[in-house]
Amino acid sequence: MPSFTTGAVPAALLSGPFGLRRIIDLPAAAGGAATLARMPWCHRILLENLLRQPEAEAREAGRAALLGWLESGRSEAEIPFAPTRILMHDTTCGPALVDIAAMRDVLARAGGDPARLNPAVPVATSTDHSLPVDVSGIPGALAANMANEMGRNAERYRFMKWASTALSGFRVFPPGTGIMHTINLERLATVVATEMRGGEAWAVPDTLVGTDSHTPMVNGLGVLGWGVGGIEAEGVMFDVPVSLRVPEVTGVRLLGALPEGSFATDLALAVTQRLRRAGTSGEFVEFFGPGVGALTAGQRAVVSNMAPEYGATTGMFPIDGHTLDYLRATGRDAAQVALVEAYARAQGLWHDPDNAPRYTSVLELDLSAIGPSLAGPRRPQDRLAPAEVPAALAGARGAAAGGIPGDAVAIAAITSCTNTTDLGLLVAAGLVARKARALGLTVPSWVKTSLTPGSPSAERRLRRAGLLEELEALGFGIAGYGCATCIGNSGPLLPAVAAAVEAEGLRPVAVLSGNRNFPGRVHAQIESAFLASPPMVVAYAVAGRAGIDITRDALGRAPDGRLVHLSDLWPRAAEIEAAVAAAGDPADIAAAGEEADRSPGWAALEAPDAPLFPWEPTSTYLRPPPFVRLGSEEQAAGLLCAHPLLVLGDDITTDHISPAGAIPANSDAAAWLVERGENPLDLNVYASRRGNWEVMLRGLFTNKAAVNHLAPGLAPAHTVFAPTGEVLPAWRAAARYADAGMPVVILAGERYGTGSSRDWAAKGAQLLGARAVLANSFERIHRSNLIGMGVLPLRLPEGWRFDGLGVRPGDVVEIGWRPDTLAPRAPVPVTLRRADGAALHGTATALLDTAREVGLIRAGGMIPTILRRALEARA
Repeated sequence: MPSFTTGAVPAALLSGPFGLRRIIDLPAAAGGAATLARMPWCHRILLENLLRQPEAEAREAGRAALLGWLESGRSEAEIPFAPTRILMHDTTCGPALVDIAAMRDVLARAGGDPARLNPAVPVATSTDHSLPVDVSGIPGALAANMANEMGRNAERYRFMKWASTALSGFRVFPPGTGIMHTINLERLATVVATEMRGGEAWAVPDTLVGTDSHTPMVNGLGVLGWGVGGIEAEGVMFDVPVSLRVPEVTGVRLLGALPEGSFATDLALAVTQRLRRAGTSGEFVEFFGPGVGALTAGQRAVVSNMAPEYGATTGMFPIDGHTLDYLRATGRDAAQVALVEAYARAQGLWHDPDNAPRYTSVLELDLSAIGPSLAGPRRPQDRLAPAEVPAALAGARGAAAGGIPGDAVAIAAITSCTNTTDLGLLVAAGLVARKARALGLTVPSWVKTSLTPGSPSAERRLRRAGLLEELEALGFGIAGYGCATCIGNSGPLLPAVAAAVEAEGLRPVAVLSGNRNFPGRVHAQIESAFLASPPMVVAYAVAGRAGIDITRDALGRAPDGRLVHLSDLWPRAAEIEAAVAAAGDPADIAAAGEEADRSPGWAALEAPDAPLFPWEPTSTYLRPPPFVRLGSEEQAAGLLCAHPLLVLGDDITTDHISPAGAIPANSDAAAWLVERGENPLDLNVYASRRGNWEVMLRGLFTNKAAVNHLAPGLAPAHTVFAPTGEVLPAWRAAARYADAGMPVVILAGERYGTGSSRDWAAKGAQLLGARAVLANSFERIHRSNLIGMGVLPLRLPEGWRFDGLGVRPGDVVEIGWRPDTLAPRAPVPVTLRRADGAALHGTATALLDTAREVGLIRAGGMIPTILRRALEARA
């Protein structure tokens, strides 16, 4: 931890039952409490953070920038940010660890000490992100899925266990302990942390970055953190300074309270719709106003979780009494709770419902107007009232097959991470199940049901409330503690449904309490998926059909012949409140967590004990990637003439670029694995193979929604090799271009890189040889990941669109490549030169926000930067 001196920075002492703590005096630093009250709460935390930076010049410049922002709500100034910790999960941590192990090899070959490459801040990682729902709806599903997970991923887990001993400050939560976001909320987040600096205890805000786009879930507690790609996290890990432009902040003023029958999920979907319509793209979002106090911390976490879906970097809620209630309910120490309240009140971080800070823009939302809703069938921002669902499915409905209706719900999943941390939502689902069971309703045979809560504490709480048995009776027994269906690890469809899809053209639907529903994400055989609250998921499971107005049409018929409607099942607020009270025990979190931490399977794993990882040449999981190298000091300047490898449309997500779900048996990735002895019937999921660049390269752009418009009728992940006109898999064509010394570029439409933070979407672009990606707009994390891999993100010239340019094989894109003159948002001349000699000229924009990002492009990316810094430190 770097030391710092307060110098001219105001400091004070905070006393209480927790002892004495030194603090940065935020009101004094802002020039008075009145000025501090005008700042968004997230900016107040950023101000405190930069005032602890070691360089006095950076501190003063940052303070001036944040205070100057108050004039217009906008600023081009850069400020440093030093998070207190990093949070990861296995499917982003795994490839990051592969990078680190390979970097240690490079350092050793260059004469450096590999053991010096150690995290500068604490790192925690979970291991349940890749858990698939192979088995569900029957007793023993949890044990079966966990056994499968340990069997498939033992090599990957041994690698993570090696890292936990080879790297200092690196903690691994074993399989079965839950997803990173729930672990963060229930066990890791302190809200206010204590740091020792210069022999003194300092109280500071708990801050972090996490390698998952849904890291903002912890914003619901008033903890400032956001998602980054694994590449950027590697930089934070090894002390590469984080810098960002002073964030623009959208304020969402909340009024009223949620009405009877509406849930936090419904609010999250409404916020997502409103903010996407407003054009949110990378801003910080902060919730304020009197309606904030009407939401519990669990409900706030649901809304914060959806930040990437509404286009934001954060979804921040300030600290208040509900924060303290959550800390107590999850077993936090009384002294820590007292510290949080005292610190937040002293520092102006406590929520004042009458305070209206300065924001870049403000939206107002009346909670009392929020009704039950779903989102879909293809995007999370496409919110629908239940009555609108049949029309939304009209063009996607298939024919009935084998007794299965054409609008069959094939998957009904209560899944992490959006909703299962809010105990009220789980309880509501259990109450719907109880009422359905009491009325004699069952789930139709074609519906695959599953419950995968975020942590093992859910099992104890649901059982204590008497609701776990009710859920199990309808097939919603706990199948695992992982992201599961939400990330595409939904396992196989039920056999009759899968057969009807393949043989008879059935087009089933998924209903899940997740956060994303892009075509093919939930399951490769499902194109239409709806996001819904957990109780709504249970209701659709009982109905078995998606193409109904679930608020009016009957869900089924009781044994006495009576038609049963949703109103017969929907729980009242008082019922939910009573069940939550019955379920809660603050001791559950620690007890369940400690039991899971003692995983016998994890303890039995043997891992290497050495500073350098002993790679196994025949491994199909772990292979040192070719992009881990020192590289040149600076990218060569000049005119870049590149062939378009892919010309893609709007809303190409990171799921479309780099899949996470099951590896299809007929894919190029499968062929590579089978050639090396893997079982073609059990190839695991792409998310578990992210340590193998050969597999990931072959999986790029294989989603059928990632249409390559370079030529008509191209199969997914195929392109035209321009010199010969051959149609080839994109990765093979890229290799041919590389052998010929010909650079390539990728073109795309709006919102390129929406979705997960997976860095493999950017690593894949680099492996394909793309020097630049040109799109109409980029999502924040993917843009950052591209820069981290040395790939320049360019916003296409005004008026250029993939569907209007008519790019064809033989056309080339000429880019005025001048790394020495690059600057944030610099204009870059671009020419589309046709094969017939005609030319279209325009000016693109380098989407680089800070001088640090410019430096990364010049250096060839984050990995060469880390390696050179490590060697320079040795010297």
